[in-house]
Amino acid sequence: MIFGRWFGRWLSRCFIIGLTCCLLVSCSIHPSVKNNLRIGTDQTFPPFEFQGVDGKLQGFSIDLIQAIANAAQFQIEFQSLPFDGIIPALQAQTIDAAISSITITEERAKTVAFSRPYFKAGLAIATRTDNKEINNFASLENKKIAVQIGTTGAQTAKNIPGAEVRSLDSAPLALQELVNGNVDAVINDEPVTLYAINTGNLQGIKVLQKLLTEEFYGIATTKKSPYLSLINQGLNTVIENGTYAKIYQKWFNATPPILPEKSPYANQGKNILNSQSLILQSLPILLNGVLVTLQLAFLSVFLGLIAGSLIGIIRLSPTQILQWIARAYIDFFRGTPLLVQIFMVYFGLPAFVQELGFTWSLNRLAAGVIALTLNSAAYIAEIVRAGIQSIEIGQTEAARSLGLNPVQTMLYVIFPQAFRRMIPPLGNEFISLLKDTSLVAVIGFEELFRKGQLIVAENYRAFEIYTAVAVIYLCLTLVSSQVFSRLEDWMNPIKKTTLKE
Repeated sequence: MIFGRWFGRWLSRCFIIGLTCCLLVSCSIHPSVKNNLRIGTDQTFPPFEFQGVDGKLQGFSIDLIQAIANAAQFQIEFQSLPFDGIIPALQAQTIDAAISSITITEERAKTVAFSRPYFKAGLAIATRTDNKEINNFASLENKKIAVQIGTTGAQTAKNIPGAEVRSLDSAPLALQELVNGNVDAVINDEPVTLYAINTGNLQGIKVLQKLLTEEFYGIATTKKSPYLSLINQGLNTVIENGTYAKIYQKWFNATPPILPEKSPYANQGKNILNSQSLILQSLPILLNGVLVTLQLAFLSVFLGLIAGSLIGIIRLSPTQILQWIARAYIDFFRGTPLLVQIFMVYFGLPAFVQELGFTWSLNRLAAGVIALTLNSAAYIAEIVRAGIQSIEIGQTEAARSLGLNPVQTMLYVIFPQAFRRMIPPLGNEFISLLKDTSLVAVIGFEELFRKGQLIVAENYRAFEIYTAVAVIYLCLTLVSSQVFSRLEDWMNPIKKTTLKE
């Protein structure tokens, strides 16, 4: 009787819990059209989308989407994303729509759905004011060109014979490359370049008058999105009631052109390619990036080991000022992000030197190696210091009793023994550095991760490509781990004796 009542209560609780779970699942599978839209945007594209001096998001596109939201009666939640990550975010449905000066192209229309065009633009060539060689598209042949990754400017630059194309994460970085003298030209949207020049943020560059293309920006949503008609409704309203013209006048001080009433590539079918074929097709490009990654890692670790060993030994110097200098170096490079250090070396140092009146620039390989070496040297210095201090004081006393001076004692007695103990942490440092080479992608250096980004910027298949990139990194780290384990066994005198026996 008691068991029957207990079983009845247990069964009723299970039924209630199961019913609740079913309701939650059904709600998540069949979501209703909500009133709060997550809008993705890249905040590095003035005058369309950027952060003002007060830290607030502003620009032509921002004012426009807010006017559209008021007209169509929905709320906005902005999400900041890199430009090349916007379409993958739409595919993953982590955002509902995106307004980020996205040019409507046939290839993109196969992946996402676009609203009616909201801006007429075009690509233009920017060069330094003292450049007399470049005056049209044909003169870009065999030149160094900077572009923003994933843009139509990047696609256009690929068709220039002999051109060395550098893909940066944002338009301001591409223009900074031009100012620093690292490239001959930038292919970018004309309004953005003109805004940078007119506001005085960039000096010494000009824009060629003839546009390379005529393009239209659209608001992107997922295929068959329930929000597309709502956005189009609001956009139609602001164009018809004159709000659009006021926003255009505010940002460009001109009368807006007549815009098409629908996307030029509406109802495009999906470009379907199975995952296995896509990865196999991309593998040669990714493996080419592996060679660059290994080059960066080996050069940086080799130079970092030399510099770090010297700094670690200086850290143990009896001279207080030398100790303080070594400690300050270690604290700075361990206490600041590697990404910031890369920007300082590649963009900051040339700009600083040019402000002093000198002409100087760094190529990307040198900048990447310098930044990674400086960073790894700080960590290696502490590994060396700890390894040296782990050797018993009796070893030093024995060396001195044999008549060895301090330098000979360090070279022939202390350091060889300490190095065996340093191998495990040095292996960890190498593996960390191998993965950190991916950060050099921010200066357009095409190592493994950047190769993956460039592939995704063309086909928008983020999951498959980044999974392949992750697996390749995993293989590299596993092989590196095995190499250092074998090296540790080989340098261990006890294990060597055991193996011989």
